[in-house]
Amino acid sequence: MDLRDFYLLAALIACLRLDSAIAQELIYTIREELPENVPIGNIPKDLNISHINAATGTSASLVYRLVSKAGDAPLVKVSSTTGEIFTTSNRIDREKLCAGASYAEENECFFELEVVILPNDFFRLIKIKIIVKDTNDNAPMFPSPVINISIPENTLINSRFPIPSATDPDTGFNGVQHYELLNGQSVFGLDIVETPEGEKWPQLIVQQNLDREQKDTYVMKIKVEDGGTPQKSSTAILQVTVSDVNDNRPVFKESQVEVHIPENAPVGTSVIQLHATDADIGSNAEIRYIFGAQVAPATKRFFALNNTTGLITVQRSLDREETAIHKVTVLASDGSSTPARATVTINVTDVNDNPPNIDLRYIISPINGTVYLSEKDPINTKIALITVSDKDTDVNGKVICFIEREVPFHLKAVYDNQYLLETSSLLDYEGTKEFSFKIVASDSGKPSLNQTALVRVKLEDENDNPPIFSQPVIELSVSENNRRGLYLTTISATDEDSGKNADIVYQLGPNASFFDLDRKTGVLTASRVFDREEQERFIFTVTARDNGTPPLQSQAAVIVTVLDENDNSPKFTHNHFQFFVSENLPKYSTVGVITVTDADAGENKAVTLSILNDNENFVLDPYSGVIKSNVSFDREQQSSYTFDVKAVDGGQPPRSSTAKVTINVMDVNDNSPVVIYPPSNTSFKLVPLSAIPGSVVAEVFALKYTIVSGNNKGLFRIDPVTGNITLEEKPTPNDVGLHRLVVNISDLGYPKSLHTLVLVFLYVNDTAGNASYIYDLIRRTMETPLDRNIGDSSQPYQNEDYLTIMIAIVAGAMVVIVVIFVTVLVRCRHASRFKAAQRSKQGAEWMSPNQENKQNKKKKRKKRKSPKSSLLNFVTIEESKPDDAVHEPINGTISLPAELEEQSIGRFDWGTAPPTTFKPNSPDLAKHYKSASPQSAFHLKPDTPVSVKKHHVIQELPLDNTFVGGCDTLSKRSSDHFSASECSSQGGFKTKGPLHTRQVNEHFYWSISTTYKCPINQY
Repeated sequence: MDLRDFYLLAALIACLRLDSAIAQELIYTIREELPENVPIGNIPKDLNISHINAATGTSASLVYRLVSKAGDAPLVKVSSTTGEIFTTSNRIDREKLCAGASYAEENECFFELEVVILPNDFFRLIKIKIIVKDTNDNAPMFPSPVINISIPENTLINSRFPIPSATDPDTGFNGVQHYELLNGQSVFGLDIVETPEGEKWPQLIVQQNLDREQKDTYVMKIKVEDGGTPQKSSTAILQVTVSDVNDNRPVFKESQVEVHIPENAPVGTSVIQLHATDADIGSNAEIRYIFGAQVAPATKRFFALNNTTGLITVQRSLDREETAIHKVTVLASDGSSTPARATVTINVTDVNDNPPNIDLRYIISPINGTVYLSEKDPINTKIALITVSDKDTDVNGKVICFIEREVPFHLKAVYDNQYLLETSSLLDYEGTKEFSFKIVASDSGKPSLNQTALVRVKLEDENDNPPIFSQPVIELSVSENNRRGLYLTTISATDEDSGKNADIVYQLGPNASFFDLDRKTGVLTASRVFDREEQERFIFTVTARDNGTPPLQSQAAVIVTVLDENDNSPKFTHNHFQFFVSENLPKYSTVGVITVTDADAGENKAVTLSILNDNENFVLDPYSGVIKSNVSFDREQQSSYTFDVKAVDGGQPPRSSTAKVTINVMDVNDNSPVVIYPPSNTSFKLVPLSAIPGSVVAEVFALKYTIVSGNNKGLFRIDPVTGNITLEEKPTPNDVGLHRLVVNISDLGYPKSLHTLVLVFLYVNDTAGNASYIYDLIRRTMETPLDRNIGDSSQPYQNEDYLTIMIAIVAGAMVVIVVIFVTVLVRCRHASRFKAAQRSKQGAEWMSPNQENKQNKKKKRKKRKSPKSSLLNFVTIEESKPDDAVHEPINGTISLPAELEEQSIGRFDWGTAPPTTFKPNSPDLAKHYKSASPQSAFHLKPDTPVSVKKHHVIQELPLDNTFVGGCDTLSKRSSDHFSASECSSQGGFKTKGPLHTRQVNEHFYWSISTTYKCPINQY
């Protein structure tokens, strides 16, 4: 069989397949002494291993790795990529590999190895058994180069004498096959006896009679040959000594003896005592016991034989695991040529004297005895292959294997005596960086013996932990006006990783331009000077990033609060405060609020106010800034008050500032407009028919002027500012006669607008020769309501009966009006009390006059000049005439058209007035007030209602004049103490006191009045 056929045969006999997912077994047969790189087998081919992943269908690169023990010289090598097995430079010597073993068959000498297939998805453990076939590489050798044999001289022909056998380490046909006697001199011959065990024992045959006296020594050579190719042989010198005769040989009782002795038998223990007998007597009967030539020298070292007694004893500690059976040949000789032979088989029985053996072979190559794993390695990562064994047998050789303590590793059995050391859970470098544990192998003997193997595993860190701040929110405080570069704090984060994965750098986030951060140390410093008044708090983030791959990071919020220092003085909202109050404001009333702010905080912001130079005219609340009057105001006596106010904060040292305050006393509108022209309600103005449109036919001197009745034809118009009445169109003959115009005069005084009514009579005709007639017509028109036209002026009152009828009608109407007026008056008074109570709860009712209106009034006063072409001038004055007893009332009714009732008279609505006492362009004290007092903002309310004198809308004229006035909507509908007038229950107007003469200081406007049905008085 050539080498190729041998390998084919080895591939065909591969067997013992286990679980294909875990372990498989291959058997190869090779010859010893093969050179390097001789192929032995192909693992993927022999096991039909596919490189295709059945789950994904993708091709994978498999890695074949030989599992070897550290320090071993491997006899074979495995290609990591192809899986082919080759011989190495280390010679495979069967005799050395299987030294001391006795094999009945040639294929019993073998060695085993393990190969793993990686990666884990394709993991397999291949157990390979390599049977080493013998080659004829050893020559047979005799125990000694000179063999001495003694043969009695009386030895019979064909007698046989044993010659020490030659030994050959090779087995089978390569072992000892043939003996040859050289130079036998035809005296001696050679015979071969084959034992049941297959051993060949040479025997020397005596072919001729011996005569010691002729020749006592024969020297020959004996040759031994094996059956190998090429054949090997050796020779020894065989020296035969012819001795004296002894014709009886000893005889053993038993030629085959088998004994058992425990391997732990102490030295000197008797194994067996052999006994032989000899029929001779005397010295020829003296028997000596000796070991036969076939007894191995090793056996002679373990056992001792007493030459005289035949007792075999233990002279050296036995080891069953080294040699389990000892065969001893004992010769009993009486000095004759043929000694007796007995074979003793000594069986060494097992005791549990050997601890288990642990063979630890790493899959992951260790470095200095330590296996390094990454903490990201998956579960079931293979670390090592562990093979346990025990030289003992039976129960004493049954071994179990386990890990001594709880670790994230376990042993997975793949064969009866082999285990895989794997990870049993995910590893965490931050939890445990290094594992040192023992693998224990324990047998089942009594007492049990065990062996341990130390495994060291170190984890390699992976960047799986971000830096962690000790505080997610870092709060700091620093005083303002700091120096640049001021140390604030050290920001620190920790990283549970190690090495560069734990190297942390710090970085500021956005909105941190006022700060500097050292990237390495985390020292936070101020890069600018803080000003709390500009920014009181800084909120930004700090990022901590490690140097791992990829880097991980985390953030913390930093809140820096700037502490206040007293570096700001109190600041008034205005350097000059101006307040406007009514002249009849009661004493101790609130007249204004000083608004002061301080940009600092805390005690540095607490501001106290004081008056510097006021002569106790006013009282200033030091905290709220409210100014109250300590005097009663009279604009005619003093129109304004000026003093300084000082504000001092609570800082150390304190800061202060001053402001100027002016209190302006405002005039109260307590007089109705006074008509100075026309002089009476019964005067008239002639309008010639030749007058052209636009001609001034009359003038009314007052404030604002409006024709509310008597101009149905639209013949006249009145200038609302100057009071000039002009023709709108040229009069026609149809317009001849007396025309009565009802003119409403109003102002925009404070706190209420007042007004009055004036009757203007215009007589359209070329001449006015009969003045008495015209005055008679005027008196008759007084009986006509004001909202009616007096009729065609060309029709005289000729029928006194008609006048009587009209008087009766008017009298009846007056009765109805009186009843209605009384009812209205009662309701007005009730409503007045209700509104007064409501106003006392509503807050301040202060007004500041519009400065722009004052300027406009001055300009308009300059423009208010009567044109030179005026035919009639009505002049408004402020002076009121006292009641005159000689004035007689003229009964009549004044009524206006109903559509006029829907329109405003230009009155001021006190209920909706804004609660201020300052002019519109003065500081808004209620809205913008800021001070250090506990009151952050407030509205002012007067301590007492502002009492205003009653006003009249009816102008009192001299005795020779007739003035007709009407009740305005304020006197009828308003029930508060600011009502301008009131109608008497008797149908006439009465004054409650003398009218005051005051200088006109307001600008008034005309507006259309509502309908009035009030009685008129004739004076």
